[in-house]
Amino acid sequence: MNYERPSSLSVFWVSLGKIDPNPYQPRKVFSEESLVELAQSIRQYGILQPLVVTKKESMGDGGAMTARYELIAGERRLRAAEIAGIDDVPVIIRSDELDNMARLELAIIENLQREDLNPVDRARAFTQLINEFSVSRADLANRMGRSKEYISNTTRILSLPEHMLDALSENKMKEGHTRPLLMLVDRPDEQEALFQEIIKRRITVRDSEAIARRQAADRARKQEHSPRVMQAQSAIEGILDTRVQIRTKGDEGGRILIDYFSDDDLDGIIEKLQQAREERDGLIADPVPAGDVPVSEGESSPETSDDDDVYTFKNFSL
Repeated sequence: MNYERPSSLSVFWVSLGKIDPNPYQPRKVFSEESLVELAQSIRQYGILQPLVVTKKESMGDGGAMTARYELIAGERRLRAAEIAGIDDVPVIIRSDELDNMARLELAIIENLQREDLNPVDRARAFTQLINEFSVSRADLANRMGRSKEYISNTTRILSLPEHMLDALSENKMKEGHTRPLLMLVDRPDEQEALFQEIIKRRITVRDSEAIARRQAADRARKQEHSPRVMQAQSAIEGILDTRVQIRTKGDEGGRILIDYFSDDDLDGIIEKLQQAREERDGLIADPVPAGDVPVSEGESSPETSDDDDVYTFKNFSL
């Protein structure tokens, strides 16, 4: 999708009362305190960056054309202008007719660039683009300038209970706390107990991860697996970069359970298994395991970023 460069468009002044909010605004939470601060700045300096709108014309009762404007980007500035009592605001009018997906996409991009979306709003906006507008994760990652894994990991937090998502939206816990909570997603009692520790005792992300891993280790000990089975479980987790459970049936074999969190995760596991088979069959000469690629001291892998690492598979290994 090609967008016009805002700098190439003219700026107009439009009455505040003629601008309607963007129905696809992904940001749901606006700090009243920050809005009041912005309103004070607007009273003193004005709105320094124009809002972006589309023009909607309709025929009035008397046969005359009337115009209203629908906001695409700048809702925080619009709300602050209302608080400041401003009559007219500067806008850039998009001349092209934007569909609903484009309105949502532009609003997401603006909020991402300003880092205004909280993790839950961001996850819901990505999910809406994927489900409502049939955008693939790969295409969405390209549009947002992020990795496909980042998109999948962001949407994954929506599997948490609603009250935990509310706490995340209200900044009562950090996005990093969702990692250990997601490790316990299939054990709701333990997950809730950890959540209460995070909220009431305000434990750190590192401490909450340690609790989740300790609970997993306790469960593993209760299963009384042999050292050989535990070693095999750890080895498979290292290859697939996700949580693996081996459930034995005495001397009659058992089952291997592999956790995955999205279709993309499942595809990645299949790719790793196929690569392992090809290496075994000698189709790849001297392969270098992904986890063994050397990285110079002080450097990070070129394919991952701090954002992308929030929910990487290795963080789910037990």
